[in-house]
Amino acid sequence: MNVTYISLKGHVEIEKYRYFYFFMMLPVYILIVCSNCTIISLIVIHKNLHEPMYIFIAGLLTNSVLFSTNIYPKLLADFLSNEQIISYQACLFQIFVFYSLSGSEFLLLAAMSYDRYVSICKPLQYAIIMRKTIVFILLGLAWIVPVCHLVYPVVVFANLELCSFTLKGIFCNNSLTFLFCAGPKAALTFGLVIMFNIVILPMLFIIFTYVKILAVVYKSCREVRRKAAQTCLPHLLVLLNYSCLITYDIIIIRLESNFSKTTRFIITLQIIMYNPLCNPIIYGLKMTEIYKHLKKVFYKVRHDCLSRLVSVTIQARIYLDNFKTQRFLELQILISTSTVCI
Repeated sequence: MNVTYISLKGHVEIEKYRYFYFFMMLPVYILIVCSNCTIISLIVIHKNLHEPMYIFIAGLLTNSVLFSTNIYPKLLADFLSNEQIISYQACLFQIFVFYSLSGSEFLLLAAMSYDRYVSICKPLQYAIIMRKTIVFILLGLAWIVPVCHLVYPVVVFANLELCSFTLKGIFCNNSLTFLFCAGPKAALTFGLVIMFNIVILPMLFIIFTYVKILAVVYKSCREVRRKAAQTCLPHLLVLLNYSCLITYDIIIIRLESNFSKTTRFIITLQIIMYNPLCNPIIYGLKMTEIYKHLKKVFYKVRHDCLSRLVSVTIQARIYLDNFKTQRFLELQILISTSTVCI
């Protein structure tokens, strides 16, 4: 079976800076996985966090981990490789996962905005509307709908002939369409439909829900405004942060903007770093209940570390005292033996 390989030519002076890139991005990936998984674990473990808002947050952070895992392992391997190449099949899979999870992010944010809308605008009906069954259906749809949308374009791409094998990027994305001999008009048209369905519609829905929320909050007391800001601000920050991804995709890839190679490289690294890193920080610090549990975890870890350090110090002191006593007794016996001999 013949395997077609695509060269990734988006790296900047990789021969000179490969180890710098690797040791810069490896801690970032570890931090992304650890920070996101910590908050997901807190939400799973603590029953008071088993509410729709926190379940959606857990879904969003899971999405961030999957999104990063789709890119970072291959990226880190490329930094240490002599050739930055990827098989065509693997490239298509990376595109499929990349855009599926990107679409899921917007749908999850739309589900979260709906949850906030019901909570603030229809508080008496909240328990009835946002039942756990509805929450898990919304979660499932957020991942299934983008997958269903992207199956057709990927199948079309898999059957098209390539005229170029060099991609201007550090991972596979929509710029792959410029490598085909004939422009896949059907796939590009379907791409616009996908963008409208899983990006523009969710964003319009989010804007609509927040306009309704602002209208209700404006007429409410200060306490309601404070609680609304406390739960809605993190959501808006994440939405603004992630919207940069689609802006990048449209401006640089779709419109073939004439940015330099270095600028493309820096922007791409920022896109794959900022959102997965910011999500756990925003939700960990801004959501009061999560922050409380997070503080308890840090205090427990610090207490355990200090206890272990004290324990090791005491054991070392005891061992040293015993060692000194033993040496002293040996010296006494040696002196006594020497005296008898004399």
